[in-house]
Amino acid sequence: MSRTKIVIIGGGFAGLNVAKGLKSANADVLLLDRTNHHLFQPLLYQVATATLSPRDIAAPLRSILRDQPNLKIEMAEVATIDKDHKIIHLSDGVQHTYDYLVIAVGSRHSYFGHPEWEAIAPGLKTLQDAVRIREKILSSLEIAERVEDKEEQRQYLTYVIVGGGPTGVEMAGAIAEIAKKSIKDEFKTFDISETRIILVEGATRVLMPYPEKLSDIAKNNLEDMGVEVRLNSIVTDVQADGIRIGEEWIPTKTIIWAAGNMASPMLKTLDVPLDRMGRVEVGADLTINGYPDIMVIGDCSMSINKRTHAPLPGIGPVAMQQGHYAAAALLRRLDKKSVPSFQYFDKGTMATIGNARAVAVVFGLRFSGLIAWILWSLIHVAYLIGFRNKVVVMLEWGWSMLSTKRSVRLIAHSKN
Repeated sequence: MSRTKIVIIGGGFAGLNVAKGLKSANADVLLLDRTNHHLFQPLLYQVATATLSPRDIAAPLRSILRDQPNLKIEMAEVATIDKDHKIIHLSDGVQHTYDYLVIAVGSRHSYFGHPEWEAIAPGLKTLQDAVRIREKILSSLEIAERVEDKEEQRQYLTYVIVGGGPTGVEMAGAIAEIAKKSIKDEFKTFDISETRIILVEGATRVLMPYPEKLSDIAKNNLEDMGVEVRLNSIVTDVQADGIRIGEEWIPTKTIIWAAGNMASPMLKTLDVPLDRMGRVEVGADLTINGYPDIMVIGDCSMSINKRTHAPLPGIGPVAMQQGHYAAAALLRRLDKKSVPSFQYFDKGTMATIGNARAVAVVFGLRFSGLIAWILWSLIHVAYLIGFRNKVVVMLEWGWSMLSTKRSVRLIAHSKN
């Protein structure tokens, strides 16, 4: 009799925790991912802003899971899923069958019906995104140093971040620190006071899921750092030489997108109900209605919080808890046991604005300033994969805080 085959699609927070949890399973486990590494996404913005290098926040999946004899890893992209015949079709034509399937493919930024904007205003979801944005920021400074026309120079010294969620706030704060501190006295044809950082948010405040007081603190911190915060503002056009916010045209060569999320288009091939963000609607046990052999977890899952009756947010803690739950549920199914409903335990949320500046809600308690920054730092280091990464990140943060310098200001390509 052949062994049960479990396939996991995605090696992010959700998928990795499923794989780890199935180490003792009497089953063959296959993990599929488009890359060969697990990425710690909450620190991607620090790669994009030259504090950390890509290797500091990523680790090879094969290295992380090397001690699991029942698990195989393939670097591959899933094209379609035939749920009725239990067949996964890869983009290279290879097929895999499964007995149980866990989908944890994450999400990308949404451009609200304007996919053409992505080429000009990159989002921040992958290492490639982060390196591209880093080189775009650094290259803009180098070009500004050579440009003689002041109007053109201002285009290269203007940075617009679209989206006032955690990623947008963290990016705006980090770019402000580069522009106002890290490059001080290093460029000769422009002054750091000429740099302009604009954060655009369509809602009434930044960090909308946070308590209003903490949102106000974050906004004030950003403004103290020289960031222009535009609330109730909608982007109406994006071009290579600027961005239109409402009716106002802002010339700029650097636009970074951190607004909205959209699940992988591959999910459409399941032919099941999706929400407006393209996420799969799942039941209390995170399975698709009528298909108990398929679980959808993480950012691509639309799961309801049993306590608040609201959709769970697409954040790391949700993905990790759903990953742990999915593994436990599969083990119970293999033993022919019933599976309890998933329950999310909200430990809190936090965002950093700059060195010694952050806001946090932890177990219902609210923090800001240095205390929130220390909590943010400790928790993020604790969840990093690998002892080497933990040590290097702490050292880099210490150096950055003491010197205000960014140690990864390298441009590897001549074009961004």
